[in-house]
Amino acid sequence: MKWTINQLNQLAQKGLMIDEIVDVRDLMEIDKSIRDITPVQVTGRADLSSTKASFHLTISGSMILPCSRTLVDVKFPFEIRTTETFLLRETSDFDLESDDDIHQVRGEVIDLLPIIKENILLEIPIQIFCDDSNSEDAAPQSGQDWEVITEDDKKNKIDPRLAGLAKFFEDE
Repeated sequence: MKWTINQLNQLAQKGLMIDEIVDVRDLMEIDKSIRDITPVQVTGRADLSSTKASFHLTISGSMILPCSRTLVDVKFPFEIRTTETFLLRETSDFDLESDDDIHQVRGEVIDLLPIIKENILLEIPIQIFCDDSNSEDAAPQSGQDWEVITEDDKKNKIDPRLAGLAKFFEDE
């Protein structure tokens, strides 16, 4: 997913359509919480001019993350829509510090792969939960003198230390 500025200038009249599958498995080394990631589909188009190249991308795939509660593998599908603009020449029309989606080209090559990886890393949720807590791979839900309490259990259960107070208002 690399193009030289010269190649992009030649494609300015025709336009550039993108439909590629990219291997981003090296993200598992960067973020250890990613247990597995499928090859990522990148589709979109590029709007090209003499001063800038704007890439309108859709990045989709899925990754395996650990459940925040039980550490069971959870499949997390993602679809990211982003627009990334590269300035081909230095210009004062854009404020590079205020807009994160505008990049100054360094050298003669535009490489989208680092930006795709960055967007995927930003998509990872802080917490993710598996649907079935009774999975055989899940952490135990009870043990000696303890058990996991759900919100429903918490509402319906009376604290044994306060059980005597319930009798206080009973009519005799």
